[in-house]
This record gives sequence, C-alpha cells and structure tokens, in this order.
Amino acid sequence: MNKTFLYYFIQMKHKAIIFLLLFIAANGFAQKNLDELLQKFNTQSIPYISVEELRMFQMNGTVTILDAREPEEFKISHIVSAKNVGFNDFSSEEKHLQNLNKNIPVVVYCSLGIRSEEIGEKLKKAGFTNVKNLYGGIFEWKNKGYPVIDSTGKETENVHAFSKHWSKYLHAGIPVY
Repeated sequence: MNKTFLYYFIQMKHKAIIFLLLFIAANGFAQKNLDELLQKFNTQSIPYISVEELRMFQMNGTVTILDAREPEEFKISHIVSAKNVGFNDFSSEEKHLQNLNKNIPVVVYCSLGIRSEEIGEKLKKAGFTNVKNLYGGIFEWKNKGYPVIDSTGKETENVHAFSKHWSKYLHAGIPVY
C-alpha cells in the first residue's frame, strides 16, 4: 500500500470520527434543550408519547391524532390522518370531536408540545379518557424523519415553524413562517 494513500486514509478516518462525535454531541444537546423547554412550559398533566410510539399506533390505525396548531400552520403540513382542532378557537363542543370515541387513544400535537398540553387538558375535562401529548410535536416528528403532508395530501418537507425563535428546534425539513 502506498504511504500517501495510507496517510490520506488515516486523516479521513480521523475526520469521520470527529464528525460523528460532533453529530452525537449536537443531537444530545438539541434533545437536552427540548427537555428543558418542555419542563419550563409544561406541567406534564397530559402524559407524553414519543414520535416512535405514535408512529406504531398510526401504522396500526388505533389512534386519533389531533393537531392543536392554527389552520394556517396545518395547511403547510401535518401528520397523516390528523384532524385540525386549532388552539385559539378550540372548543371541545366541536361537532367532529363529539363524534369521536372518548375511550380510544387520542394524541394531541402542536409545534413542540406546549399548546397541545393545554388542549389535552381540555379534552380530559370533556371526558376523553386516554389523551397523550406528542413529545416535541411536529418538529420532533419531522426531525426523526417521519412524513408530513400538505393541504393537498402530498408529502412535503415544509413545516410551519411558527417563528424564527421556535424554528431552532426544527432540525429537518424546510421551516416556513
């Protein structure tokens, strides 16, 4: 083996290891930031469900998914089969909520899991017995590589990021404001 090639190979191997370590550290830091954010704003009155758990429920078709973001956010992208209930004008008296089985699992999400906790609390007061809050919301869903669709039903990379401030938690997809 040629010495130049060997030197180049060793250098590339070191760069790959450094890159991998930086990636792992950044991922851990991002997760810690999300943990801290949710601890700051949420009381955990509604138990969390991970995006991986929701994906399994979704694949089995045994869950109702409610999007607690505003309609303009929902139109940009949302999780497949989600129903938009909004936040500002949310009412548990809405017709499409009245027709839901209150005993099957309901997962509520928003951008990160803050607004959805409040909607989850309202759902529990309205008699829903199995309500979960999606940990990290649609941002975490997209960060983990799961698909989102737009208002026409087409898969998209766009995610409404609410504002530049909140977009720092979205690491995948294209932020839209």
